[in-house]
Amino acid sequence: MGNYKKLWYWLFGILLVTFTILGYLGVDVYRNAPPIPAQVKVASTGEVLMTSEDIYQGQSAWQGTGGMQNGSIFGHGAYQAPDWTADWLHRELIAWMNITSQERFGVSYEQATEEQKAILEAAAKKEYRTNTIDENDVVTISETRAKAIKEIAEYYKGVYGDDPQYESTRESFAMKTNTLADPARRDKLVNFFFWSSWVASANRPGSDVTYTNNWPHEPIIDNVPSTENIMWSIISIVVLIAGIGLLVWGWAFLTKHDEEDPPAPHVDPITTFKLTPSQKALGKYAFLTVALFAFQMFMGGAVAHYTVEGHTFYGIELSKWFPYSLLRTWHLQSAILWIAAGFLTAGLFLAPVVNGGKDPKYQRLGVNVLFLALLVVTVGAFVGNYLAIAGQMPAEYNFMLGHQGYEYLDLGRVWQFALFLGIAFWLFLMARCLVGAFKQGGDKNLLALFTASVVAIGLFYGSGLFYGERSNIAVMEYWRWWVVHLWVEGFFEVFATAALAFIFSSMGLVSLRSATAASLASACLFMLGGVPGTFHHLYFTGATTPIVAVGASFSALEVVPLVVLGYEAYEHWSLRTRASWMANVRWPLFFFIAVAFWNMLGAGVFGFMINTPVSLFYLQGLNTTAVHAHTALFGVYGFLALGFVLLVLRYIRPNLVFSEKLMRFSFWALNIGLLGMISISLFPIGLFQFHESVSVGMWSARGEAFLQQDFLENLRWIRTLPDVCFLLGGLGVSLQVVKGLFSRS
Repeated sequence: MGNYKKLWYWLFGILLVTFTILGYLGVDVYRNAPPIPAQVKVASTGEVLMTSEDIYQGQSAWQGTGGMQNGSIFGHGAYQAPDWTADWLHRELIAWMNITSQERFGVSYEQATEEQKAILEAAAKKEYRTNTIDENDVVTISETRAKAIKEIAEYYKGVYGDDPQYESTRESFAMKTNTLADPARRDKLVNFFFWSSWVASANRPGSDVTYTNNWPHEPIIDNVPSTENIMWSIISIVVLIAGIGLLVWGWAFLTKHDEEDPPAPHVDPITTFKLTPSQKALGKYAFLTVALFAFQMFMGGAVAHYTVEGHTFYGIELSKWFPYSLLRTWHLQSAILWIAAGFLTAGLFLAPVVNGGKDPKYQRLGVNVLFLALLVVTVGAFVGNYLAIAGQMPAEYNFMLGHQGYEYLDLGRVWQFALFLGIAFWLFLMARCLVGAFKQGGDKNLLALFTASVVAIGLFYGSGLFYGERSNIAVMEYWRWWVVHLWVEGFFEVFATAALAFIFSSMGLVSLRSATAASLASACLFMLGGVPGTFHHLYFTGATTPIVAVGASFSALEVVPLVVLGYEAYEHWSLRTRASWMANVRWPLFFFIAVAFWNMLGAGVFGFMINTPVSLFYLQGLNTTAVHAHTALFGVYGFLALGFVLLVLRYIRPNLVFSEKLMRFSFWALNIGLLGMISISLFPIGLFQFHESVSVGMWSARGEAFLQQDFLENLRWIRTLPDVCFLLGGLGVSLQVVKGLFSRS
């Protein structure tokens, strides 16, 4: 450990404490997950409306149609169709009050007087917020509620089927006719929707809040932010301010500002290594990365267009073959795949560098085998997605081979496991070089951190395998966010920091000592907030108050290290003039600078915008979430993966000269396009939805009538301009990579 002993102790201590918290409260997720009732029956007649088996089959039916790619459950999923939890709850409440109003007052709910409405709403709150589950997990409901359930169930069956009266609704939701063609499966689907709304309306035993901590906002039954929600929101802001203050204090008093960077070498030291066979084989990885990137952009453009035309793409009825749910699935899955491919490329290039410019035996063969495995997984997953959503795959195979239904982990379980094996094999290839590097002399602290991040990336994707087709959705969400948040936003961040430190120190532009210290300090900050901060995604998915408290407090700390990213961007910018040969890697460096900017804005500003429990209570599942998703996923990890690919390309094609015009246009088109789609479409729409969510309810903010207003449709149409700008920029980068690959080396 040498001079870095204190930093290592800090990192070990932080990991020990934070993963203990994550694991301990994970047990709480299992223990207090919303129950799946053994039966739901009518109290007065004993009629059984549904069983746990019916609910599980409904969950499987929902997964097979694309799940979170067709609307959302508990606020997680796509933004075009409704949140089915909020929508079902409101429709059932209105149906219940109409039936009750006719019985008591002889008029519909809308025709009732204000006094009568107050009586009806008080009665509805009492019936819906009262939890009637008994020791046998049997839920009893009134005959009136049973009538309301049966009445509104026909609407959902019609929307998911081919009922012509709901054709315009399906178009508004970008859902194809017969999204779920089998009537028997539609009968099961509505049971799952009911269960999610029961979870969102019944008080947790011994508590005055629902299983979802009163989400969604539904004034009729007083689903409003709880006391704990508001309290921990305020505390999280205090924690943020305190964290920033401590960071500034530490920067001022603990950082050695007088250390000078070493003199820049006359030639790029990385070019003094002879390219190894495995490094020469990485060209196809670069091609796969930009090919999937281009594919993702086209899918994203089509998905965005579906939000205004519903079923057609400029008059072409594309949804018959490629519905919204399928293209959105491919859009998200290809993003994960191409960004991961970019990181794998960087790792495989750096491995021989840290090993003294040598390949272990058969390393090139391993690199080629891994590439073929990635191709098989990509094609298999995408074909499985298509067959499942098209209804051409037997229902019993959907989860394993078709579509799991969970956002970012949509690929069938077989393909998910195969991808995990592929990443584990990448870890094996990396380890062969890293073990050799440890046998060499010199300071190995940065190498140790880089190795730890490689191991984490190799293993933690496997956490997504810890749930099953019939896992409680609260349990599934716990493990899903281990992948989406912890694997991507946590360990990828540490890997990127260590990799860039290795690159710049190997170039001789920064001292190994300062690069190591900065990387260890950054890892401490990322892990401190990032690991327990995973819980901020679980506020309203069936979690208890301790999870809300931990998620709110630690997720605020996630923002703290992002406030100094302006300085990091300046440091990267200043490197461009440290040596004349830095002109060769000018454009990869620009992409790394963009990462710092979008990390601050996308992950920091837009992330904290939806982080506190009280804000997320109203914002979860609105376009404000998409603002954060686009600016953090592409803005940070997308730019980083492209920067890695461009850097590797520059070294495996030594004679390559980047086209200045093409790269300048592409870089700025990507940034301007991303900023444009956020500022003139997603963010304004999200703000209008926010107002509607607070003033009326979540059901309305995600409802057909609200989202199909002309001015909101116009905002979605206007988004075409920045989308095209972004697309041209992305195609420009892809063209540069392809031209570089086929240039003479």
